[in-house]
Amino acid sequence: MVALAASFWGLSALWRDPLARELPSLAIVFWEHLLLVVLVSPWLAPAVRRLLVSSWRTRAAVLVIGAGSSALATVLFTTAFRLGDPITPQVLQKLQPLVALALAAVLLGERLRPRYAAFLLPALVGAWLLTFADPLGVTVAGAQAALLALGAASLWAAGTVLGRAASAELRFRDLVALRFTVGLVTLAVLAASTSTPLAVPPSALPSIAALALLPGLAAMVLYYLALGRTPASRATLAELAFPLTAALVGVAAFGVRPSPTQWLGMAVVLVTVAALALHEQRSARPAVVTRARSSVPG
Repeated sequence: MVALAASFWGLSALWRDPLARELPSLAIVFWEHLLLVVLVSPWLAPAVRRLLVSSWRTRAAVLVIGAGSSALATVLFTTAFRLGDPITPQVLQKLQPLVALALAAVLLGERLRPRYAAFLLPALVGAWLLTFADPLGVTVAGAQAALLALGAASLWAAGTVLGRAASAELRFRDLVALRFTVGLVTLAVLAASTSTPLAVPPSALPSIAALALLPGLAAMVLYYLALGRTPASRATLAELAFPLTAALVGVAAFGVRPSPTQWLGMAVVLVTVAALALHEQRSARPAVVTRARSSVPG
């Protein structure tokens, strides 16, 4: 189930890349969120009731998750397709766990050991190799696409950390419904303030629906259902179906031909993230000390 969900994420380029080259990113993400809100509307009223009696920290977390992690992050991710290729933004998203661990140290009081750098530094090198076909020849468009993708990954990582904090008072379905609803309102405000046209041609609606249904709702439901029954180390390995599917889609559907150093960078990113997950699950001295594991000698 985790691998299937990850494959759905990897397929998103099939619809997002062509749409991003024809329509404003804000309009694509707005209609994507509108459909998602309609689909999760039965969960919305109970979610709002629980939110109203929750703490101010949970309310603030929901606002950041909806406005930043759902709305703005998806806009940044979609814009990255216009400036870059269909593969790089999706593989750079795999840096999200590294960002999430760093944010958890700041927001949740988890402690990073020096060995965390042993995973962070190779991942950054891999991201650099992946982003630029010529690692020593940096292009403005390539750098912009990479920064947009990394910005999206950082916001999604913040959503993961804040969602973990908010889950003490809200259920998963509450977070899903509130995330998409707050995101939709944020996108409407952004569109109004920037005078971005939201109209899309009827021919774009099937692609937007596919984005909302497969990489959006179906992937999220499958992923969270599976996580309740799958050890995190196995789940992380199964998630490698995401960048591998993205690479296959880029090569087969869009004719992208990564350079040898880009393939190397992709491998470095994937191996680093998988190694970090395995290390945290099996090591007696993890790189990140959570409150539950704070008794482990420093």
